[in-house]
Amino acid sequence: MIGYAVLKMFFTPKKVIMNHAAVIKFEAYLLTEKRVSQNTFTAYKRDVAQFTDYLRRKKIALEDAKVADIKQFLQYLHKQKVTARTMARKISTLKAFFGYAHRYLGWDHIAQDISFPKIDKTLPSYLPEDEVEKLLNVADRDRNAIGVRNKVMLYVLYVTGMRISELTHLKLSDIHFDTGFIAVHGKGGKGRMVPLPEPIQQMLKAYINTAHKSFLVRKKRKLSTEYLFPVCYGGKMKPISRQAFWNILKHLWAKTGIKRTISPHKLRHSLATHMLKNGADLRSLQMLLGHENLSTVQIYTHLETSYLRKIYDKKHPRS
Repeated sequence: MIGYAVLKMFFTPKKVIMNHAAVIKFEAYLLTEKRVSQNTFTAYKRDVAQFTDYLRRKKIALEDAKVADIKQFLQYLHKQKVTARTMARKISTLKAFFGYAHRYLGWDHIAQDISFPKIDKTLPSYLPEDEVEKLLNVADRDRNAIGVRNKVMLYVLYVTGMRISELTHLKLSDIHFDTGFIAVHGKGGKGRMVPLPEPIQQMLKAYINTAHKSFLVRKKRKLSTEYLFPVCYGGKMKPISRQAFWNILKHLWAKTGIKRTISPHKLRHSLATHMLKNGADLRSLQMLLGHENLSTVQIYTHLETSYLRKIYDKKHPRS
């Protein structure tokens, strides 16, 4: 109610209600029709709120905003030292919002011709294979239930190349031991099937039959869960959070003694790079990682010149 009272100082109540309703409808559209991930939804919601707040300070209703207002907003962000990548995401948000408002509410699509800033392409950071091996060896040392769970999560994350949000929300039913595949639920509700090496299948079976079962017993009360990596919060079984696994990963990484930084996404980059080095083609890599466009995986073609030279000399018919 306080937010409404502040807005009422500048807009007519009718426009306040219309603008609020438009934002709510857009959020519902993102979740139901576009089926964006929770992270994308949160970012879009935050970006629209930031633009709306900027307009409020200018005493401009969202429906009445013009192209010039978006440009001034972007200039304001630039002065705040917002990076080009973040700026591009905010432009994408405004394009999505006003595109929705134009199609369903009859508003002008004022963001349609807004240009994206140039973003310098940076090579993905990855770990050499020997450093990944050190990390996995460290994870092997802890034999209690939590340690086993952490090890299994780490192995599955690396060998499948999945995103951390995909890993933490895996369910028991996603593992298909009969075919040797695991079902991964990706961004926007798009799923893919990823092969599991036989040793990882055996590791998962052992984990499900031992450590996983131990998590379901709390104060002599047996709980149930469909999640592969559950944690008990307030007496209820929920999937382990991304933040919790990130802390686990940093703790294990510190034990390796390696000084460079680590992140779950760096493991994803590492797998892609290692597979490419070992002869995987870009199309297979695209399917494994769940990228919609082939161009997205082309960033992984950053292999050492010496390695490419060896492949060229070995495979080229005229070499």
